Amino acid sequence: MFVPSRSSLLETLVDRLADLPSIGRKSAQRLAYHILATPMEDVEALSRVLLEARRGVRPCTECGNHAETELCAVCSNARRDKAVVCVVERPADITAFERLGSYRGVYHVLGGVLSPLDGIGPGEINLANLFSRCDRGVTEIILALGTHAEGEATSSYIVQRLAGRTLRVTRLARGLPAGSDLEFVDEITMQRALEGRVDLRR
Repeated sequence: MFVPSRSSLLETLVDRLADLPSIGRKSAQRLAYHILATPMEDVEALSRVLLEARRGVRPCTECGNHAETELCAVCSNARRDKAVVCVVERPADITAFERLGSYRGVYHVLGGVLSPLDGIGPGEINLANLFSRCDRGVTEIILALGTHAEGEATSSYIVQRLAGRTLRVTRLARGLPAGSDLEFVDEITMQRALEGRVDLRR
């Protein structure tokens, strides 16, 4: 049976696209064919934007969110309540809260969760800076990590480390689906979870 030859450049493009999160092989192939059918100037513009974003976006020095300057848009906003810190796993999780438009505190991005089996301990995620922030006028820590096992373990570790400090430690209410990532939770569920957050140290 005749098998048409495949371009090595095309296969390399598909392989690279398939490495992206939530992109399977078939989706990668569709994207690759779309790119090849796109005018060259549009592909070059996309390439420039990708490079500029990768070079220009960096972690916020205060919270770890994406930023183009030293501080992200939230940390540099004087109207945000710096005494209330919502702890999330990834910058993408912040988007779920910002869609609500009602949360006025700030954030702290861990950059991951504890996972001993994968070699991720307290030193591999942004925990030291969190505990340091707690000494600078923070009155409440909201734990908004995923409901998967690693998220629960990380929340428990933070609660233990904050024992004895005079601040409130809460977590989102249990309206969130088990094993879910905040990035995919709808606004109504997120709002109810935020409003119904529970104190973990009672």
